[in-house]
Amino acid sequence: MPFPLDDMRWSLACGPGPDGHWHGWITVRIRATALVPLGLHPDQPWSQPNSPSPPRWWHAAAERAVRPSRPDPAQ
Repeated sequence: MPFPLDDMRWSLACGPGPDGHWHGWITVRIRATALVPLGLHPDQPWSQPNSPSPPRWWHAAAERAVRPSRPDPAQ
């Protein structure tokens, strides 16, 4: 891992979702000062987008491309 354990915190939460199925959530937190050497700290200018976001149709097409083409029989 590129981070010392003192700079990381993680947690797991589980519970039923609105559809009644159980879901799990993992949260990972990294201390901001640990991100500086990687160029990922939000105060660094190159950590922000430097060009406009793609159009909405591009995002919708990308989401359709990753969805399964047939329904899942387990649901």
